[in-house]
Amino acid sequence: MILETKGISKSFDSIQALQNVDVKIESSEIFGIAGPNGAGKSTLFNVIAGVYRPTNGKVYFEGRDITRLGPHRICHLGLARTFQVPKTFPTLTVYDNVRVGATFGGHKRPVAIQKTIDSTLRFLGINAARDTLAANLDLYTAKLVGLAMVLATECKLLMLDEPLAGLAINEIEDFLGVIRKINKEQETTIIMIEHILDALIDISDRMLVLDNGEVIYTGAPEKVSEDQRVIDCYLGKVEA
Repeated sequence: MILETKGISKSFDSIQALQNVDVKIESSEIFGIAGPNGAGKSTLFNVIAGVYRPTNGKVYFEGRDITRLGPHRICHLGLARTFQVPKTFPTLTVYDNVRVGATFGGHKRPVAIQKTIDSTLRFLGINAARDTLAANLDLYTAKLVGLAMVLATECKLLMLDEPLAGLAINEIEDFLGVIRKINKEQETTIIMIEHILDALIDISDRMLVLDNGEVIYTGAPEKVSEDQRVIDCYLGKVEA
């Protein structure tokens, strides 16, 4: 078990964003998280990544309690995340954006940092854009650069927040291929939030569904569309 949350709850004044969320993530799996808008998905990501401290509960990474650690310390341990809107430095080149990740996450010597950058750019197929300013990238390439920045930290667990948002159908297929490649070839554990349920079902080994901050389903992806609580959550209850 690489990541575990126990009884995670998070309140914002009178709003209960998460309620007793228990998650267990196994090493090298792709774990999907779904749910309607406002279900608590991004809040859970922010709690795990150290952006928010939970009101109650604990977060464990590789058996270590990381509940009260800041995002930078959690990243240095090997847990990193992307964002729905790519967080790049627009005035820097692709190469220098990835260098930020390699320098921040790896604590390496300059020669090793350069090797990490070069190998990451090649791995994701964006080496040809290495000298392009991030401000001039299309959305798909910008998402790959954001992904490269995270991978350059040499993370063990990668959290993807709606990576397919805004992509065309052919780009979605390509990006899912990239995610599978990271998972298989680098043996990186992946947690993925996504609104495109069919894509999430297709790529995940296991899934969790949140609604109003509560877990309503955990289990096999192929069974999620048969669960009545999930059906009610996404489609609304059918009147007799």
